[in-house]
Amino acid sequence: MAITLGLDVGGTKVLGVAVDAGGTVRAERRVSTPVGLDGLRRALVEAAEALRADTAGDETRAVGVGLPGLVDRQGVLRTGPHLPEARMWPAAAELGHALGLPVRVDNDANVATWGEARAGAGRGVGHVVMVTVGTGLGGGIVVDGTLVRGANGFAGEIGHLPVVSGGRVCPCGQAGCWERYASGTALGMLAREAAAAGRAPAVLARAGGSTAEVSGEHVTDAAAEGDRAAIALLAELGHWLAVGLAGLVDVFDPERIVVGGGLADAGDLLLGPTRAALDRMVMGHDVRPSVPVVPAALGERAGAIGAALLAREPVESARG
Repeated sequence: MAITLGLDVGGTKVLGVAVDAGGTVRAERRVSTPVGLDGLRRALVEAAEALRADTAGDETRAVGVGLPGLVDRQGVLRTGPHLPEARMWPAAAELGHALGLPVRVDNDANVATWGEARAGAGRGVGHVVMVTVGTGLGGGIVVDGTLVRGANGFAGEIGHLPVVSGGRVCPCGQAGCWERYASGTALGMLAREAAAAGRAPAVLARAGGSTAEVSGEHVTDAAAEGDRAAIALLAELGHWLAVGLAGLVDVFDPERIVVGGGLADAGDLLLGPTRAALDRMVMGHDVRPSVPVVPAALGERAGAIGAALLAREPVESARG
């Protein structure tokens, strides 16, 4: 049986899978994300070789890798927020040489989008927008069944859409980026402001009474137990999520929006307000079909599965 391998590099772990032609995961490996580029190279090669050993009776055709940062069409990581020493790293060429296999490298959010579009919550439709709501905000776009990568391969950095002129400063160096208002980090900021003002006592209690320790997780926990202040904070986050999504709907006219990342676990406490606000914000909302906003289906495996599936595709099929 022919398989492809997918490796997804996250902030804390490298998750690898071996996937068959039908998208079924036949083996899985995970290791802690090492510090430094040399350690990451070794971890990726070792994870791939372990997966090959796990599926020794199958033919490994190719490897796909998802990396955080700007990855060009040649598989070079131009810059990565968590890998400053990996600037201009020719990841595809180096890993391909080490493994003796074709290696395709793309942005981590792009491969997660591809995974959900082909094997997850976006399966069966040709036009998908995915947004991953975690510590930051990422995502990707599929149009007519093609992953949109742009002229250089850098498309899909949706978290850095400007939504507030002169707004909160973003680690990317700009101000007012969408992820500063619609992410786990943003939810923590909203919660700390509410706690300091005395508007979120149940959330504050979960942080041991320390405003500085309040996090988005405290909000989602309190909201799940019915705390009205926490539910209101998630609704505010949903509003900001809808602000950026409305722009993407106006530009790309998707059939479906898939929401992944840790905050997607809040379910309708977040997605309900997002859907309601989105329906009001898109152009021609009274005459166009509503765009379904659905939770991601593949969980933490989305990036690794998507990388494996993307490695199967002819390069030109995902030029977008």
